[in-house]
Amino acid sequence: MTSKLIQPPYLKAGDTVAIVAPSGILKNREREVQQAVDLLKSWGLHAVVGKHVFSKSNHFAGTDEERCEDLQNAMDDPKISAIWCARGGYGTVRVLDKLNYTAFKKNPKWIIGYSDITALHNQLHNEGFQSLHALMCVSLTKDLNDVKTAISTFKSALFGHPENYTLEASQYNREGETTGELIGGNLTMLHTMLGSDTSLDTSGKILFIEEIGEYKYHIDRMLQSMKRAGYFDNLNGLVVGDMSRMRKNTTLWGSSVEQLILDALADYDFPITFNMPAGHEKDNRALVLGKIVDLKVEKSGSKLSYQ
Repeated sequence: MTSKLIQPPYLKAGDTVAIVAPSGILKNREREVQQAVDLLKSWGLHAVVGKHVFSKSNHFAGTDEERCEDLQNAMDDPKISAIWCARGGYGTVRVLDKLNYTAFKKNPKWIIGYSDITALHNQLHNEGFQSLHALMCVSLTKDLNDVKTAISTFKSALFGHPENYTLEASQYNREGETTGELIGGNLTMLHTMLGSDTSLDTSGKILFIEEIGEYKYHIDRMLQSMKRAGYFDNLNGLVVGDMSRMRKNTTLWGSSVEQLILDALADYDFPITFNMPAGHEKDNRALVLGKIVDLKVEKSGSKLSYQ
């Protein structure tokens, strides 16, 4: 079983990575971007920073046109081998329909990011390409040892050696074995894509989700909405990443977020695993979206392995 999606060439020493900012404003984040440039150089790669990365337009890193220009230029440039998003936040959805994939399809490259960049991952998937869910430039801390695992798995994936994962035990795991293309990302963004050309066809696939800063009832509302839209009808499996900094409502939900997810998806029988260290925590391990994975879920722990 092989993926139908096109895998961009893995990187090698001497390749060039473009840093762009398709989403939120990069206010006082020059240090992290310079760290990203230095990190890439330490791996033998060249780095170019988009013209508008530090532009400002209200909430965003420049106007929609400026952010789109940097991303489009990087997509079109045959000398660029990967595109690393500087940060998420909000804004990628505003440029999706402005992008042209004509040159990209002739010269595909890895696009890297998470959170709001999920919108771009979805579009890339629907255009037929794998992409890399991994840390962004602003994820880099002053002491890189704080994020060394995230960096290590990112580098491994970028250079063609994506890591298989053994996940910690969870009493909430719904046991089973399955195989499918790995898709997904931030739950809010997956929900935002519903009803559009950028929404994912989840049939026969394994969905990864993560979230930050939401109330539990918001999580339930999104899952119920996606459920009613048929999002989970033919899904093969679910991998739940970090549910970070959950907000407390005055009316308590009454169960854990893990139990909330199980309850919302009780009508399905696909395996569900928790404790995937990916999302908005420092231990944000890289995932190759669009690649075929084998998933084995047990209460004592789970294994996620690339074919």
